Amino acid sequence: MKTCPYCEYVERQGAGDSRFRLIDIGSHVMNLKEFLDLRDSHPAFAEARAEGDVGIPCYVLEDGTVTLSSADVGLEPMPDGPACSIDGKGC
Repeated sequence: MKTCPYCEYVERQGAGDSRFRLIDIGSHVMNLKEFLDLRDSHPAFAEARAEGDVGIPCYVLEDGTVTLSSADVGLEPMPDGPACSIDGKGC
């Protein structure tokens, strides 16, 4: 999502890398709905939901595994900074 600093950090790393398909959930309501369905039902988002975080960026691997960890997919995690929270405390 263009307004998420974490997402932009990840996008810069994944751009042009054929291992990744980058999807901006803010670019089309269909993408947003697909993400919300996943976020509301998948256990990988339990901690993010409990903390009031949106849960982006997230990664869905070819085998269906879902992770919120950039390191799990070989990307550098963003240095500490504001988190995107539903309560407005982050980005």
